[in-house]
Amino acid sequence: MFEHLNAQPADPILGLLTACNQDNNPNKVDLGVGVYKDDLGHTPILQCVKTAEIFRTENEMSKVYIGPAGDSGFNTQMTKLIFGEHNIIEQNRSRTISTPGGTGALRVAAEFIKSCKNDARIWVSNPTWANHQSLFSSVGIKVEAYPYYDYENKSLDFDGMMTTLSQVSAGDVVLLHACCHNPSGMDLTQEQWQQVTALAKDKGFTPLIDMAYQGFGQGLEQDAFGPRLMANELPELLLCSSCSKNFGLYRERIGAFTIVAKSSSSADISLSVALSVVRSIYSMPPAHGAALVNIILSSDELKQQWYNELAVMRDRIAHNRHLLVEKLITNGVKQDFSFITRQSGMFSFLGITPEQVVSLTNDYSIYMVDSSRISIAGISHNNIDYLAKSISEVIK
Repeated sequence: MFEHLNAQPADPILGLLTACNQDNNPNKVDLGVGVYKDDLGHTPILQCVKTAEIFRTENEMSKVYIGPAGDSGFNTQMTKLIFGEHNIIEQNRSRTISTPGGTGALRVAAEFIKSCKNDARIWVSNPTWANHQSLFSSVGIKVEAYPYYDYENKSLDFDGMMTTLSQVSAGDVVLLHACCHNPSGMDLTQEQWQQVTALAKDKGFTPLIDMAYQGFGQGLEQDAFGPRLMANELPELLLCSSCSKNFGLYRERIGAFTIVAKSSSSADISLSVALSVVRSIYSMPPAHGAALVNIILSSDELKQQWYNELAVMRDRIAHNRHLLVEKLITNGVKQDFSFITRQSGMFSFLGITPEQVVSLTNDYSIYMVDSSRISIAGISHNNIDYLAKSISEVIK
């Protein structure tokens, strides 16, 4: 059976991580892997999570399955976190289920879309998170792209985006990043969200919002502007969220898939289809991460502690953006990198050539993907001077 298999290429980001780990240069800098790091290069467990884990350990009474929908308390808390005091909650138009991470939520979304429309098409931004295309194409959904990032001007190509989306057919799905666009860091403004929402209403396409970084951009409320607007204005909406980044629960693999329907009865029918999808993929989601999030969001004290810890992570990333630009100027770089400070979240394209990326890796042990996408969280006060000097020497 196995003799016809061909070895598949390694994931480029995971390959970078391996190469970096094997590099003996004491000055090496890892800007490839997209996880939050503190100034010492660690990805710490949040204090609110540690407290919740103690409570969980002392009070958990069983390891029995929790059902395909997952933790009901988590589902309720995530719906509130995403939509706030939104009228869709009062109208009972939304249904949320627990999933194995944001990636699991996207896979459930893909199967759900396929169940709704066998010849479905989904439109993703160019560029988008590398896993998006394979997640949808693997279930037989045709993937198309719409313009998003203007590489030459280091800005959002909103006119190109709207021109392409105006040609999208009713019944198609359009994937949008709620905030902290991965990999460009370039987000829609509130006015642009309003224009995209009006276009969705006019053309009849269904938005699928990937919300992997709520709270990492401008703040929990600000980052939810687009999803809340669309839920209010459109009859149907799909949303995938993740607790990996904002709660630091990467290895616990906890996310959520949310359906917003035009009515409570339609939401119930949609939920039954989603649960059928879940049953056929992984049957039941993991419980631990969901329980921790529920404990934190159900406690005024722990929730406030989480707000504070999340703000520290968000502010550090924003500070790193400004620090990098300042240090490049200090090192005599004439090229304008100020666009980095106008972006949000973990990622940005440096906008340098593939040859310069190779030089940074081979000559200076600075690791990033070929597109020059960097993880802003990989910058620290310990490596910023070496990083900025190395970039300046490569691009001069």
